[in-house]
Amino acid sequence: MEQKERESWGSRIGFIMAAAGSAIGLGNIWRFPYLTGMNGGGAFIVIYLACVFFIGLSIMLAELTVGRRTHLAAVGAYKTNSKSWTFAGVLGVLSGFMIMGFYPVVGGWSMAYIVKSFTGLLSNPAAVGDAFGAFIGDPIQPLIWTVLYMLINVYIVARGVTKGIETAGKILMPMLFGLLIIIIIKGLTLTGSSSGLSFLFVPDWSVVNGNTFLAALGQAFFSLSLGMGCMITYGSYLNKQEKLPQNALIVVTMDTCAAILAGLALFPALFAFGLEPTAGPGLVFVVAPQIFAGMGGFGMIFSAFFFLALMIAALTSSVSLLEVVVAYLMDERKMSRKSAVYGTSVVMLILCVLSSLSLGVMSKATVLGVGAFDFFDILTDKIFLAIGGMLLAIFAGWFLKKEDLRDELTNGGTLKFGLFEAWYIMIKYVIPVLIGIVAFVGITSIAQKGLMIFGLLVIVVLAAFSKKL
Repeated sequence: MEQKERESWGSRIGFIMAAAGSAIGLGNIWRFPYLTGMNGGGAFIVIYLACVFFIGLSIMLAELTVGRRTHLAAVGAYKTNSKSWTFAGVLGVLSGFMIMGFYPVVGGWSMAYIVKSFTGLLSNPAAVGDAFGAFIGDPIQPLIWTVLYMLINVYIVARGVTKGIETAGKILMPMLFGLLIIIIIKGLTLTGSSSGLSFLFVPDWSVVNGNTFLAALGQAFFSLSLGMGCMITYGSYLNKQEKLPQNALIVVTMDTCAAILAGLALFPALFAFGLEPTAGPGLVFVVAPQIFAGMGGFGMIFSAFFFLALMIAALTSSVSLLEVVVAYLMDERKMSRKSAVYGTSVVMLILCVLSSLSLGVMSKATVLGVGAFDFFDILTDKIFLAIGGMLLAIFAGWFLKKEDLRDELTNGGTLKFGLFEAWYIMIKYVIPVLIGIVAFVGITSIAQKGLMIFGLLVIVVLAAFSKKL
């Protein structure tokens, strides 16, 4: 049987938009603003930027290099070098699979809030918090939106790399940045918005402590979709003529700009209306609608724009997560793309149903002390992603030949990469230690020790049976 030629990106801009879309997700539009608010504003952003461009960029470059070198997705990329490392790729696929057990639920919330912006959500700002709690606790409404959101993912990924993922990235990324800029312009016209700009861009170093650095490093790492095989998979579709260092820098810069724009979309308006910048995770779904409610008749439009931007950011990331699992099934299990997409999506949707219901009617049904939503979230956010990223750095720095890495990053010696030695030292010696610290702090912070032990055992078992995976 003749092996089907592997799919590839149709253009450089298509890859950049898709990769940027993978990196830009809820971590940028939702997590970054509330972490900035909780960690003092400008000082946190300075530390975050340093972490992004010294650590996040280095890991992204390593993932793209590993993917393109082998032209295989996460599992195959590791397995090609050594079967003992197969488990690291499987961990990435498992992470993507589990994140898709709750991520579409939040994506569905953002879709719902686009409609709710025009159907009374903003009529009573004081009741926004209660309305959100009632919505996510409803057994039916969130599920309808989750299914709709998931169907969009299925449609895009089933169409393939060029016609589906690449085309979606070319359309959705400009839309996302355009929507954020429109919201920012409106926010900056409000009286008192300058206080929000000062909060974001004038560092107050007196509020900085060890937790600020850990939060910034963790956000830089997680916001770039690292440690779960997305960039290895996307890198595997790249041709040998692409300039990996340059492309990685562009993607990281776009991701960072999206995070800063999200902060600009919220904080000037938040200060203008005298709201609290340390609102935490409720900043987007509770505080943001209160901001838009204060804008009068145009508030509905800006609210819809904001939640559309949030949905787009979520969608471009969840598409890449679905593709990680699909690519594994295609590469390793020889399934057709459509069979892999449809089968995987059905299972993911079942997990999403459990996650959504765990916030309402099934809130008392727990696994190792938490509901389904938190079960998937904690395992991936606190354990799997950090360890996955650390394993990638160790694999690239210690188990791949230095000259092979140099050859891949310079396109066989035809391009110059003057920072290769500095990058290699970072990926081999510095980054594994730094990510290890973040992983240790994240893992030990898990209150449910049974869940923590379970997550670590999963990794140990995968490693023990790595050669058989």
